[in-house]
Amino acid sequence: MTSKVDEALSYEQARDELIEVVRRLEAGGTTLEESLALWERGEELAKVCRRWLEGARARLDAALAEEEEGAGGGEETGAGGGVG
Repeated sequence: MTSKVDEALSYEQARDELIEVVRRLEAGGTTLEESLALWERGEELAKVCRRWLEGARARLDAALAEEEEGAGGGEETGAGGGVG
């Protein structure tokens, strides 16, 4: 479960901290306990990033759906106007 502090992190803050956690784990030289704490922190940060990305995807999907609804009246798509 993520904390309120984690929920307040921006995507960029969570990503940057996650990068630092991974760097420290890859560098080694930490105790087992420290490594486990870093791993757990990395998992929490990954969840924060995933939530931001899922939210961004939902916003994009909503904007695209709105655009399609607005363009639904005129069926002119032009050459290559369709999506896969």
